[in-house]
Amino acid sequence: MESTRQAERQRTAAESRRRELLEAADRVVLRDGPGASMNAIAAEAGITKPILYRHFGDKGGLYRALAKRHTDALLIALRAALDAPAERRRRVESTLDTYLAAIEARPQVYRFLMHPSDDAAPSTEQGFDIGRHSAPLLRRLGEELALVIAERVDLGPDSDAMARIWGHGIVGMMHAAGDWWLGERPCSREQLVSSLADLLWGRLSAAGDRPGGPGF
Repeated sequence: MESTRQAERQRTAAESRRRELLEAADRVVLRDGPGASMNAIAAEAGITKPILYRHFGDKGGLYRALAKRHTDALLIALRAALDAPAERRRRVESTLDTYLAAIEARPQVYRFLMHPSDDAAPSTEQGFDIGRHSAPLLRRLGEELALVIAERVDLGPDSDAMARIWGHGIVGMMHAAGDWWLGERPCSREQLVSSLADLLWGRLSAAGDRPGGPGF
């Protein structure tokens, strides 16, 4: 029994320490964006780089932990927008706006997650391979959105397969349009949201709610 309690205390302490290290990494990423280094993160956390490696393995392991942290928060916000008591068009716009507002509020975090570093040193501090690291993150968002669509919208025969097509397609559209917009700022966020909603609205406006589902 005592050994079980001790193991639980050790696990809790390890989880708490990991959260502290991720918060330190977040502060460095907010400052340095894609150029954030393991050296800088270790210094921010007040530890040595070998200790940081012990917790995350390498920069890729740290990236995956930060990606999960931010993706979890984004998914909670997107689901809240989808569940808001409003008519369907307004919820579509709110969901798009939630994504764009998130990348606008923390552009350095977005660039760290989605873009390799242009000025990182070679070898151990090299930038990320954008396809290798960002693709799983986008796939996760696509699958989560597909689940939401599948439980709410009746897309007729093969509705589940269609929901996955829509989920990944919408995430791809949001990502590509948001990346372009964040870099160039060619229009207001409100205008981009309205234009993207117009693009989505045709089939979505005609689709009925899924029988027995929460409705959309």
